[in-house]
Amino acid sequence: MDKFLNDQQDPKAVEKVYSRLTDLLTTGEEIIYIATQKKPLVNILPECVALTNKRVLFFTPANLGLSIKFIDFVWKDVVDVSIKEEIIGAVFMVKTVNQAEMGVDYLPKVQARKLYQYAQERKEEDREARRQRDLEEKRAESGSFNFEHEAQPAATAPQPETATAAHQAIPLVVHEEPKDELTEKLKKLRMLFDQGLISQDEYNTKKLELLSDL
Repeated sequence: MDKFLNDQQDPKAVEKVYSRLTDLLTTGEEIIYIATQKKPLVNILPECVALTNKRVLFFTPANLGLSIKFIDFVWKDVVDVSIKEEIIGAVFMVKTVNQAEMGVDYLPKVQARKLYQYAQERKEEDREARRQRDLEEKRAESGSFNFEHEAQPAATAPQPETATAAHQAIPLVVHEEPKDELTEKLKKLRMLFDQGLISQDEYNTKKLELLSDL
């Protein structure tokens, strides 16, 4: 508990909050910082703010200090934290997704600044964790889609046409031509095909006709 008394916190107030807070911690939850109110002149029942790695908690004394009421907000519901430094002390405020607001005034400025610093760091960690979860979900959805998309063509992939395979097996260049005229015709035929002026079937049919004259 001593580590929460480094910034002029009220020891009695911290002791009450700390003993109550330890009973409220959930699995894996740790206390980060405790700030105590310091009212001018009379500071008998100060309010307190506590930050954990999961929540921000506001403690208010009740029944003349015999009990303590608390309100807590989980970090994922906190959309904004702010401080306002005044002549005497500072005000620490949080705002939630439901537009609820909660704050404590007359906090020593050093404590208010620490609250703001730790709160901003915790909110940034929470945002990064949510971003990583969103990325993982998108990757999982993308991977599932690609698997289904790619698997179907493999099961129904068409077999290559035997006729086309047979035509492609015919040499495109005839090394021994009886006539130069035939060679020129084959070159022109190939040029027409390469330029897209005739189809594959037309090219193969015409080539067979020319070669049949050999």
